[in-house]
Amino acid sequence: MRTLHSLGVAGAAVVLAATGAAAAPSPPPAPKPQITGAEVNAALERLPGFVTDALRSTGVPGAAVAVVHDDKVVYLKGFGVRRTDAPGAIGPDTVFQIASLSKPVSSTVVAGTLKDPADWDRRTELPGFALKDPWVTGHVTAADLFSHRSGLPDHAGDLLEDLGYDQAYILDHLRLEPLSPFRASYAYTNFGLTAAAEAVARQHGTTWQKLADDTLFKPAGMTHTSTEFSAFAGAPDHAATHVKNPDGTWSPRYVRDPDAQAPAGGVSSTATDMARWLRLQLSGGTLDGKRIIPADTLATTHLPQILSQPPTPPLDHTGFYGLGWNVSYDDAGRLRLSHTGAFELGANTNVTMLPLEKLGIVVLTNGAPVGVADAIAQDFFDTAEHGKPTTDWLPLFAQLYAQALDTGRSATDYAHPPAGAKPARGDSAYTGTYVSPYYGKLTVTADEGGGLTLSLGPKPMRFPLTHYDGDTFSYVTSGENAVGRTGVFFKDGTVRIEYLDATHLGTFTKQ
Repeated sequence: MRTLHSLGVAGAAVVLAATGAAAAPSPPPAPKPQITGAEVNAALERLPGFVTDALRSTGVPGAAVAVVHDDKVVYLKGFGVRRTDAPGAIGPDTVFQIASLSKPVSSTVVAGTLKDPADWDRRTELPGFALKDPWVTGHVTAADLFSHRSGLPDHAGDLLEDLGYDQAYILDHLRLEPLSPFRASYAYTNFGLTAAAEAVARQHGTTWQKLADDTLFKPAGMTHTSTEFSAFAGAPDHAATHVKNPDGTWSPRYVRDPDAQAPAGGVSSTATDMARWLRLQLSGGTLDGKRIIPADTLATTHLPQILSQPPTPPLDHTGFYGLGWNVSYDDAGRLRLSHTGAFELGANTNVTMLPLEKLGIVVLTNGAPVGVADAIAQDFFDTAEHGKPTTDWLPLFAQLYAQALDTGRSATDYAHPPAGAKPARGDSAYTGTYVSPYYGKLTVTADEGGGLTLSLGPKPMRFPLTHYDGDTFSYVTSGENAVGRTGVFFKDGTVRIEYLDATHLGTFTKQ
């Protein structure tokens, strides 16, 4: 006899009925709202002090926070400064780069263009975009790409963006990336989602920015929201991105232009505008009595599409990914939707919602991720649900971000050559032009004053090489995905760059 597991749910029911076994128990009752208005007010009373303390203790320059409850904006305030090197306080209408909060905003835009939830499962067709397996290319859908289950590797294409390649080049070269099992594996991929969004815009004969404007931003009155970096940079009241210096101070040392991945990470907005978007989300696509986004296509974005994380501390809940959303269910069975945005070059954001409670918070900050945005959101909900925080969230999230930052760093300390290191050969053994099908051209040149320089990217970025041992050198990486020093290995007419080689695409052949 086949097992109940192999028969599936329907087959198991038939077997139980035929053998006279008891009927399966009824499903648990649907969860009910549990958070009262008084409990929300208590959390709101704690909120400004927590934000102020979090900024003071970390040094992050500023934040803007909005809270929505029962279709009302019950909290909207800015904290701190837009830049550490110039006057200017942050207010509710200060424009921030929201980083990966762009993903649920973009899924809202796509939901607004679809006539039926089944349209999420249409094949993605975009000139220049393909995946390594032709069968997967012929079947991959917007739902697959918005939920990171296409099989593309984690953050595929991001290193090309760091080197200065544009969107067209990056999407065209995703076809070289190895694939994990289609629809059976999860890997967070900015440019997969970007491909799906751009395909929807092309299908409607327009650009992604215009589609977002016409479908969401203008109808919802999000007057200071854009998907284009130029709009952010040109806004008089915008919060510069900041990173932490070795001495503990923060400064606006970098500019992060995410246009290449605009649907996945390129949105800029304000707390005021994001509060309107929160109201729309919590009201099933309506705003001020007007239908903006179809209820059914929007609701589809809130459904789990792929397992993204097994139960792990601190929350110990199974994590799923929907369409641009992290999706989970709490101990009471309530749906919880959230997303974090993080630019290592200077931004950290968070949105968290309990739709059943009609309660949501959005936190925008202008500092590299050290846990502030996530801690503010989690502390607020923790207080609303339990009367007080159950955990000291800020150091916990700071630790998680610090661990994530170490991912990808080399196990070798290239700044300190080993004792008895072999000398390098003459410069001519290394100089020349090398090519990778994925990363393009690499050149190694000899400097007039001695030493070698490696150049990469369409507008070549120059990296001085430091000798380590024999034919091994290193350079200091830069950009959003920098990992400190990385190894450069010359061998038999090739050069392999360690941090570009995670998916075995980082070897360049001499021409």
